[in-house]
Amino acid sequence: MIKTATPNIQQLDKIAINVKSHRLLKKLLKENQRLEELMRNSRNETEALIGLRNWVLEEIHTRKHAYNYYLGKVKGRTALEKIEWKDYAAIRLLDYIDHAGKEYPDLNLHGEIAVSNPIKMIWLAVNYGTGGAKPTFFKDMLQLFRQFRGEMTREIPSLDKIEDWMNRFPSGLDPRIVKLREENRDRIINVIIGQIDSGEVSSTKYSFDKDLSFEQKFLSVLKWWEDPAFHLKFAVRNPALLNKMLGDSLDPDTMKILYEAEEAGIPFFVNPYYLSLLHVRVPYFAIGADLAIRDYIIYQKQLISEFGKITAWEKEDIVKPGEPNAAGWLLPSHHNVHRRYPEVAILIPDTVGRACGGLCSSCQRMYDFQNGHLNFNLDKLKPDETWDEKLERLMKYFENDSQLRDILITGGDALMSSDKSLQKIFNAIIEMAVRKKEANKKRPNGKKFAEIVRIRLGSRMPVYLPQRIDKDLTTILADFKKKASKIGIRQFVIQTHFESPMEITPEANEAIKRMLAAGWMVTNQLVFTAAASRRGHTAQLRKTLNDIGVMCYYTFTVKGYMENNHNFTVNSRTLQEQTEEKAIGKVPGKYYSTLREMPEKAETIAESIDKLRNDENLPFLATDRNVLNLPGVGKSMTFRTIGITRYGRRVLQFDHDKTRSHSPIINKMGKVIIIESKSISEYLEQMENMGEDTEEYEGIYGYSIGETEFRLPIYEYPDYDFKCTDELTNIDIK
Repeated sequence: MIKTATPNIQQLDKIAINVKSHRLLKKLLKENQRLEELMRNSRNETEALIGLRNWVLEEIHTRKHAYNYYLGKVKGRTALEKIEWKDYAAIRLLDYIDHAGKEYPDLNLHGEIAVSNPIKMIWLAVNYGTGGAKPTFFKDMLQLFRQFRGEMTREIPSLDKIEDWMNRFPSGLDPRIVKLREENRDRIINVIIGQIDSGEVSSTKYSFDKDLSFEQKFLSVLKWWEDPAFHLKFAVRNPALLNKMLGDSLDPDTMKILYEAEEAGIPFFVNPYYLSLLHVRVPYFAIGADLAIRDYIIYQKQLISEFGKITAWEKEDIVKPGEPNAAGWLLPSHHNVHRRYPEVAILIPDTVGRACGGLCSSCQRMYDFQNGHLNFNLDKLKPDETWDEKLERLMKYFENDSQLRDILITGGDALMSSDKSLQKIFNAIIEMAVRKKEANKKRPNGKKFAEIVRIRLGSRMPVYLPQRIDKDLTTILADFKKKASKIGIRQFVIQTHFESPMEITPEANEAIKRMLAAGWMVTNQLVFTAAASRRGHTAQLRKTLNDIGVMCYYTFTVKGYMENNHNFTVNSRTLQEQTEEKAIGKVPGKYYSTLREMPEKAETIAESIDKLRNDENLPFLATDRNVLNLPGVGKSMTFRTIGITRYGRRVLQFDHDKTRSHSPIINKMGKVIIIESKSISEYLEQMENMGEDTEEYEGIYGYSIGETEFRLPIYEYPDYDFKCTDELTNIDIK
């Protein structure tokens, strides 16, 4: 195989553009005669940059608010909402010019240097037919100048249009879908019977007595279907069995990819219940409705080619004993506690809770699977004899922290832990919280430490395996809330992760009812994958979640680099969905006090949601914030598009979310650069392949500036009746 060196910047300047790029360039110049004159009359790229800058300033100088926003003199969502649509384009052009020639390490390409110099690329293309810019670049430029001229406008869709989009996506509660899932379940049960009869799967608990008829065996497995342990035992771990359980419906190309994934060492783990949610016999009224689920199970080429070279996204997850993490926090264990913010710590126990009920293809922990730190050998994940001692040490850390008030138990998945393990953690938290309160009695006002007021469980089990939420677990949750409430812990939250309305099944609905009845509020964090980003999909998910009493918490941009390219949604679509679809569920400010009370009244939250929606005629409550987990520290959707590569992939400069407290290290970190892994043109082509009409996404190119939304009061911490210290402990900012 002949290896070719990566071209340097000078070499890229000499690369000829292709025929399609030439045609798009010709169109760009025809639509913008002043641009053509500027490019042809400029003797070099510098003259082209200066000339374009003067042209843009002529336009924006008369609109003082937009000009001040560009300069950074005014900031925030309120300021952004006053900017005209064409000003987005003017600001982007000025940002492109200000950052012209800047080089950035592109972690999508393993640190290969990416250069953003779009005006130079246009100048080279006009005068020499070079510069190497691809058609995806010129498509973005066409839309940019149409927006700058005021030709491309932004039209906010009507409520009727949005509801029409929403109606394309039925939920798993639809009786017709329920019937299809029963067919799927029966087909999978037939395969499992064969596995047991052949000895392929051996189990003393799940075995048949001699001389049972097929019908009797079927009824036995049907009974086991309600047992979560059964689904973990018979989870699919290889492509051949996956296809068999799906009625051999996967096409040869897909199977080839799955076999390549297996050979690369990427684990498979899909339990029978969750697999039953996939269509085999596709109904006319729900074509493509299961795509968001399917893309979580079926691996794509990009993941396979990157596996073994995946770079960790969240830098603070990389912990060395005795050293502060990327956010500056000193931690008691290199894999049991993760931390970004002063108020919150993530607890990952040494239990089966380190695993999940299934493996999501875009899992942020794929980096750890690649390095062998995570696996699905559930027996090896059971707690060893040192866990009790370690748990005590972790609680001491929480007890002696000055700002910590919120513990998120996750993994993996918090509810993969056994009832006994979970109860042990709960008891340790109560004992720690009591000691913290007692110690505070000796501290003067203004020097007191924050006390624990919120406990959260991070779990996808209500989605992946709702059978886990049984009466015994519900009793444990209710008992803990009762005991913890007596010592001042006030909010109890289960953060789950529904990705599609099709995941909301009768079983999931029952699981949610049990958690709410136990006094735990349930919130949802959606990963905004390409399939989930289709027009109306997320709006329908919000509505269906509200219908069963779940509040929407975050909508996340997909994390990771090229390994998640298939599932990645460009951030401009995130802003478009936020502005054009989510906006129909905006909660009026007069209800903020009502929202603030909801976490402590979880038992009646479903009724409260319904009342608020009915009073204001809202299809759903838009209580989620659209954000990206930054590879530095924190979450944000505050960014400017400051560059674009020759492939049309945008370069975004993120700032931290100023609406919440952070580690002081963000004051030293500065802005965070993200190079998107696909162009908007590639994203739209993907939508078209999913059956979408891309004309419905018109305007997506124009969304180039983001400001993080305000966090609604439902997610604020309760107030103390004393003043906490401003001191930070367990931190080392160098």
